[in-house]
Amino acid sequence: MNKIQIVINVILVAAVATLFGLQMAGKCDKTCANDEVVAVVGETMPVAYLNVDSLLVNYTFAIEASEKLLSKQEDARLKMNTKLRTFQNEVAEFQRKLENNAFLSRERAEKEQQRLAKKEQELQELEAKLTQDIMLENQKLNMQLADSLTNFLQVFNADGRYHVILSNTAKDNVLMAAEQYDITDEVVAGMNARYNK
Repeated sequence: MNKIQIVINVILVAAVATLFGLQMAGKCDKTCANDEVVAVVGETMPVAYLNVDSLLVNYTFAIEASEKLLSKQEDARLKMNTKLRTFQNEVAEFQRKLENNAFLSRERAEKEQQRLAKKEQELQELEAKLTQDIMLENQKLNMQLADSLTNFLQVFNADGRYHVILSNTAKDNVLMAAEQYDITDEVVAGMNARYNK
């Protein structure tokens, strides 16, 4: 899947570069000299890329959101572990009583076993709910981050200096590019300034 995405992105970048070259070459009349065409090709294309990994590491909102999510995960894990330990102790106590014939009647032992089975089911439901809550919170934060980035890029590129802004995650989409096309530092600084206001 990633190989297909890389191939598509490489083809997209090549197509944009070709179209840009054709557009710029079309602006010259037929008497355009070779050195003029070389000058056009040597200029910076209206394409940029953003290193998303660096953005997530340096954008204050992303850092705070990540810390908040980790805190919720830790709280959920602690809550689950506490309840699980209590349940395991109750099961061990039940087993001990069962082995020592400590129950007054068989019905009493069966009721206790049913209670423990119900409690185990409740624990499984609680774990599923906590996991679901964390997933929803993560999804919500990702949507907020994407929305924040999109809104910022619209303002950042209001002058239309870039025709295409690509995202790059761990060198996944942009395999190689000149440093002048990397706008990560500008975007991170601008987003942090906007967030801190």
